[in-house]
Amino acid sequence: MYTVVTLQDSDEVMVVASNWLSEDKRQCYWPPFKSPVKVLEAVQNRLEPATGQKPWEKLAILFHAAFGTYEQAKEKRAAMNEQTEQPVPPKNQESNPVPSQSARSGISSDGNSDINIQPKIVNQGIKRKHESCDSHTSAKSHSDMSILRMAKQIMTEVKIRIQNIYSTDQTTTELMTNIVDAITMMDKMDKEKGRNETIGVFGKTGEGKSSLLNAILGLEYLLPSGSYGACTAIVTQVEANLTDSNYKAEIELISKEQWENEIASTDKRTKTVLERITAVYGKHAEKKTLEELKKDDKHAEIENILSTTKKTISHTEVSEFAKDVARHIQNSDSSPGGWYWPLVKSVTIKIPNCKELLEHIVLVDIPGTGDCNKIRDDMWKYKLKECSSVWIASGIKRAITESDPWGILNHCIQDLGPGGECKNINFICTRTDEIDPKEYLRCVRLSEDQMSSYKNLKTGCILHRNNCAKEHTKGAFKDLEIMKLKDRFITDVFTVSSKAYFDKNPHLEPIETEIPKLQDVLKNTNRRINQKLTRDYINQTMGVLSFIQSFQLVTDENMAEIKTLVHKDLEENLVEALNELNQNLDLPTRILDQCLLKGVEKSVELCVATTKSTMASVAPVDKRGFHKTLQAMYKNKGHYWPKNWDAPLDLNMILAKHMHNNIDTEFNSIFPVDANIKTGISVQEQIDKFSIIQSDIVYPPSSMLYHMENFIKTEETEVKATLKREVVKRKKKIYSSIQTTIQNQMNTGYEQAAKLKGDEAMKKRENKIMETIELLKCNMFKDAKMEALNEFELLKRYIWKTLESELKSVCERSHSQTSKTTLMDVSREIEMLERLSKQLSD
Repeated sequence: MYTVVTLQDSDEVMVVASNWLSEDKRQCYWPPFKSPVKVLEAVQNRLEPATGQKPWEKLAILFHAAFGTYEQAKEKRAAMNEQTEQPVPPKNQESNPVPSQSARSGISSDGNSDINIQPKIVNQGIKRKHESCDSHTSAKSHSDMSILRMAKQIMTEVKIRIQNIYSTDQTTTELMTNIVDAITMMDKMDKEKGRNETIGVFGKTGEGKSSLLNAILGLEYLLPSGSYGACTAIVTQVEANLTDSNYKAEIELISKEQWENEIASTDKRTKTVLERITAVYGKHAEKKTLEELKKDDKHAEIENILSTTKKTISHTEVSEFAKDVARHIQNSDSSPGGWYWPLVKSVTIKIPNCKELLEHIVLVDIPGTGDCNKIRDDMWKYKLKECSSVWIASGIKRAITESDPWGILNHCIQDLGPGGECKNINFICTRTDEIDPKEYLRCVRLSEDQMSSYKNLKTGCILHRNNCAKEHTKGAFKDLEIMKLKDRFITDVFTVSSKAYFDKNPHLEPIETEIPKLQDVLKNTNRRINQKLTRDYINQTMGVLSFIQSFQLVTDENMAEIKTLVHKDLEENLVEALNELNQNLDLPTRILDQCLLKGVEKSVELCVATTKSTMASVAPVDKRGFHKTLQAMYKNKGHYWPKNWDAPLDLNMILAKHMHNNIDTEFNSIFPVDANIKTGISVQEQIDKFSIIQSDIVYPPSSMLYHMENFIKTEETEVKATLKREVVKRKKKIYSSIQTTIQNQMNTGYEQAAKLKGDEAMKKRENKIMETIELLKCNMFKDAKMEALNEFELLKRYIWKTLESELKSVCERSHSQTSKTTLMDVSREIEMLERLSKQLSD
């Protein structure tokens, strides 16, 4: 048997012997032979991977199809290459079965200094080898990633040529060093910007979040499911392992002192703390003092775990990996003791061979129950604000009949919207295969005959209920008050069955489980990010090459004088553009000030009444146990998430409500999540308008000024892109500063309320909080307003100073040479990159 695969590191389609594949068909052995003939013989003879003295390498692959003969597999490979319009060897020529050096050696194909350049290029100084690049760019079309690799190959060769230029002129030497540094920095920044999409998965315990992620990744038992009382107990981040083929977990732990402080007092332990002690030490441990727990048999192991702040788990097999990781992320009510999630701050799981799904994506599995631990609470909020998409998972029965699934969205909407960067909210109905057909038909008043168009009764009922669930959920989205700004979000509904996807349930085809649809969401997101990375990289390379070429075209003193005049104009343009930017940012400043002022007035007027009514609305009818919830909230600085509540009780958020409500609409206009939305007052728009190139003159491509201007535009674009990323970070701080200021001023009241005991302690605590609010309200909300405006002013100042310093530097660099300074002709490289740029997908 022979198999057609794609090597993930190089995107090359290859024919391999089927016995070279791993059981899960995610990896492939490759022989250590250097000769293509020997490799071809090894494939055709289906040589065993253990053959020979040298070890065989393991490569990450995508499996396509298996065939009985080598010729059939080769035809499939040729057909796939034709479909992607890649060059295919002539029929009378045997295709080279050897993958690229980067793929075989494990070198990343990102174009770093590890690219295999022939020695003669280095030895011959500036002598160029155009044949390879020309053959690449002559193809009709390439994938965006292959275009990126070609562009990096071109720039690597340019870098080597620059390094091999000999010059005794100090100006020329400095220029060459700057160019080499710029090319190196481009590759570094490409890696740093590579992963920039976070998807948060929310839902109550037992709703199938972990099973959903397992199905999407094709790893059935990676994360613990909610069966048998077990569930994921902490925020767990899942991303791609792009460095090797191991399953890895990077675990960040709390300190020994933090753990002992949490469990020290027996009379002040909340229900959550008791549950965590039981999880670690086992049944009946919750009644023991700290000294008694230290004598427990498990304590020595706990001390050993907490002797370091970080721990790494790594395995080649997913089953062994999942078993080791489970102790650190899983809770089990049915089998307490030996679970170490209470000692963990965060866990990052890295999965190999999933580049297509997770190369630029982080999946965050949010636990379904509350956790009063401050460290994990801060982690939860931080991850929430990073989410560009949110998936709300709920069992299909609850999704149709109950309102609870919306609790988490109601609580999080501010951190996702104006306080975050979320663009998509998807509702995922899980466990769609769990249905009793006859009971369902009775409930919806349908007959079996009405399901006759489906392959069987159960399939018909599942798909019918799925359609009903989608219609119901989409209607619920529209009706939610919190979605009054729904035009900001793209919403969709999926109906999935993780169990049927793995079981190959005869009632549902894989596509009917809708797991492939969610996989496509990830693949398309990755594809979009790769397209942007490629476009950004090529734009930067064009700027660097224009910079080099502009030296080549300064051939006399007259051109140097012209360049001096242009440089003076650019400096004047910079001053004018900065003044205009300041004026343009005055309007959003005034708007934000006015909205905050209204928010202060409303807050002072209504904060006490709003707090009382909200607290009354969340209290149980008989108020049984509510005093413990309030006590925990006061101890935790006004925030507590009780177990089995859909969302936390957050007094600081309640107090900030009116200020947020009064700024939300305009804040979304000043800081739209989608930078493509034009509001007329957005900070991103003002940055986009900024430019020091204000002339309408179009220079010919052969002109020095053409290349000089192109270099400045490229650098300007890069500076503005960096600024816009910073704007997203800082706008979160501006928005959250309101609630942070309120919490800081309320802390003394919380501490005093938490200490009150005795008869009617609950009433005394409530009175203390209301007294604190009354005492602080006038100054507290004004201070919150001033802090938000101060943060906005700091952002404006940062934008102004960054543009001034960076673009001054750009102007200096563009003017740095004299008529005596020349480097090399890169016109051919510019042409090749222009051809590659035209092949980029939209």
